[in-house]
Amino acid sequence: MLQPRELPIFGQHDPKTVQQIEQVASHPKAVGAALMADGHLGYGMPIGGVVAYDNAVSPEGVGFDIGCGNKAVKTDRRFSEWVLDMPLAHAIDRIFDEVAFGVGQASNRFKDHPTFDDPRFELPFARSLKDTARRQLGSVGSGNHYVDLLVDNADCLWVGVHFGSRGLGHKLASKFMSDGDMMKPVTILDLDGYEGQDYWEYMGLAGAYASAGRDCVIDQVLSIIGCSPSYEVHNHHNFAWKEQHEGVGEVIVVRKGATPAFGLQEGFVGGSMGDDAVILRGASGDEARDLQRATFYSTIHGAGRVMSRTEAKGRFNRKTGAMKSPGRITSDMMTTWLDRKGVELRGGDLDEAPQAYRRLGDVLEAQGNTVAVTETLRPVAVAMAGRRDWNPYKD
Repeated sequence: MLQPRELPIFGQHDPKTVQQIEQVASHPKAVGAALMADGHLGYGMPIGGVVAYDNAVSPEGVGFDIGCGNKAVKTDRRFSEWVLDMPLAHAIDRIFDEVAFGVGQASNRFKDHPTFDDPRFELPFARSLKDTARRQLGSVGSGNHYVDLLVDNADCLWVGVHFGSRGLGHKLASKFMSDGDMMKPVTILDLDGYEGQDYWEYMGLAGAYASAGRDCVIDQVLSIIGCSPSYEVHNHHNFAWKEQHEGVGEVIVVRKGATPAFGLQEGFVGGSMGDDAVILRGASGDEARDLQRATFYSTIHGAGRVMSRTEAKGRFNRKTGAMKSPGRITSDMMTTWLDRKGVELRGGDLDEAPQAYRRLGDVLEAQGNTVAVTETLRPVAVAMAGRRDWNPYKD
């Protein structure tokens, strides 16, 4: 049996979040774990959690939104020139109107996409979900999933997206995940067993579908704004990979709300609707590599919540829309922040306000010298699901 390693924890976290990662790390199949600085409580395993298993995988570790991730594309246009051709408000209006946002929403634009030729769609349970997957490919979903227009320090216009495998991934994940308390121990599936092998195939399918969805939305947005791609960064942060790591050999590394960061590998990490995003990679140097090895070459995936959704926006009666109790964030607070930052917002709600999140710069600082920022991207327009879209997931 492989020997467990230390448990590095970056940043400050509430006791239950730390308890979750310690509980995950204590499983006999776990050979190492870590908690990133953007971590917070999740189902069974915290968001921002990383765990390496000896020939096993955890569905709760990957999460409901299998293959959730980010893609950023640098366009061939300078923002100051492009905005003369297409006013920013008009561009984000069209994106919000033409891209499908929200729980259960369907795009119906990409039904003939090559991803549906994947033979894993012929697996029994996946076959029953294929029609839904066809309809939803190219839709964004709700919660903290978004389409951003961003500008780098050289005035280049970028497009960024964040979302995952939509209804397909949720249905596949739910087939394997245990119900109940968020603090319940996670399910561990041995990859030599039938259930573990089935999950691995379904997870891979959902991950490929999520990547295809982000490609489709980026292509649609580029068409809307009249730009072509010149460079891209694309990564999952809810997934499991077979990897070779020094001292432990081949392990299954599960990253839930954590981005792979091997050497020169780049990742796109967003802040919040009113904060900068970054392109980053694993840093070089002996000191950095020691910490990187301890985290299985992983880093943050975002800024990380500091308030629950209910704490941020209050409690509502979903049938009547009436407020039961107020939250800590008001519309004026969110609007003032976005106006100061110069961000055009379409959709969104108080549970996604910048005040509900850590500042990305603080989170990056807490990660220390494990990563290096290669680009800083300032958001100028953000489109998200609207206020009437209920988000059913806590993580």
